Amino acid sequence: MTDLLTSIQAALGLPPTPVTFTSSGALPSAFAVTDLACASIAVAGQAIGELLHRQTGHLPGLEVDRRLASFWFSTSLRPTGWSVPPLWDPVAGDYAARDGWIRLHTNAPHHRAAAESVLGTCADRAAMASKVAQWASSDLEQAVVDAGGCAAEMRSLQEWQAHPQGRAVNAEPLVRFTHGHDLPGKTWQGSVARPLAGIRVLDLTRVLAGPVASRFLAGLGADVLRIDPPSWNEPGVVPEMTLGKRCARLDLHDKVDRGVFDNLLKHADILLHGYRADALERLGYGFAERQRLAPGLIDVCLNAYGWSGPWQNRRGFDSLVQMSCGIADAGMHWKHADKPTPLPVQALDHATGYLMAASAIKLLSERLSNGQGGSARLSLARTAKLLIEHDPGTAEPLRPEDAGDQGVLVEQTPWGPAHRLQVPMKITDTPLQWVLGASELGAHRPQWW
Repeated sequence: MTDLLTSIQAALGLPPTPVTFTSSGALPSAFAVTDLACASIAVAGQAIGELLHRQTGHLPGLEVDRRLASFWFSTSLRPTGWSVPPLWDPVAGDYAARDGWIRLHTNAPHHRAAAESVLGTCADRAAMASKVAQWASSDLEQAVVDAGGCAAEMRSLQEWQAHPQGRAVNAEPLVRFTHGHDLPGKTWQGSVARPLAGIRVLDLTRVLAGPVASRFLAGLGADVLRIDPPSWNEPGVVPEMTLGKRCARLDLHDKVDRGVFDNLLKHADILLHGYRADALERLGYGFAERQRLAPGLIDVCLNAYGWSGPWQNRRGFDSLVQMSCGIADAGMHWKHADKPTPLPVQALDHATGYLMAASAIKLLSERLSNGQGGSARLSLARTAKLLIEHDPGTAEPLRPEDAGDQGVLVEQTPWGPAHRLQVPMKITDTPLQWVLGASELGAHRPQWW
């Protein structure tokens, strides 16, 4: 745990401040998943502590609960009388190809359509399996990617290290910071209780990693406005990930909506985005244009496979990166299984999300002090490298969740009442709490308060 935490602190330029970790146990895995959960949450909390230290002269204490951190890396929501929709499309998952394993990610309709344009229409997993079995895994991966879909052949750790994209990711820092131009300093409007009050976060992220970051920022008082395209939906994760946010829709191909977006961006303090490396550029919102529209903007972005190398513009998700970089293969050997064995939770997504939040807070703290904006780039594949390099050690299993782990407040959501698990992190006098419950995508107007 100490080595992992120290590595992340160094990557973020944070001092090696001690953190108190409570409870014991770990998620079952070939890798240090619970340690990664604790360390990534801790550095996000430490970033807030450093901001408060700069603004008030007092450094608060920080405590992270190992059990709760592990549970939050799965889901924090506990519905009452209703169920969250399935996370996965019926044909998404791992398949045996002619010479190995491949994972197809088909949750988005256009990603399923891309896979079926290669394999043919498949009504169920059995039909998909029979068609995948006729392909070599590497050929099918490339064909689906070329069709605009998402797929990943299962590679070993050694194969990934030798792969051009693996070598490219190995050469990248965990977080790549770039500092912007000096501007008049922004006045801190927050307080010890709500340190990010008055900070506007424009969230263009989807699914898990980016939404984890914006959820954390919202819990500390930030005004988070999430923007989705008109037809996008992710019903299996919306109740979990829209906590604390307002959610609107804009079509960035539409002239009127682009004008609305330009105005939102001009008045944003932090932009979070998880588009592929070239996507915003093709929409006319490249880095230089974003900085022109919003001088001093804190620009934090992630992608799946890194920011250099042949796959830097490839579509990807946590489960695909686990297949590509050797995690699923190593898990299979660790468990003595006959099929890919991923991490017990989507830890790359969650950890990268907290690292994004920590990066945004660090840049904000600097902007409040010296008026200098900046940007940060992260990737799921680089977070995977961090996890792979650290020894999981040995630990007893986590004590199972019980009713006492849930908060006492009832969250009223569009789907029904729910409880959230107690938060895994305690910052002295700075409670992590959300004013808004989860909401449907597109439930709000695309405007700041």
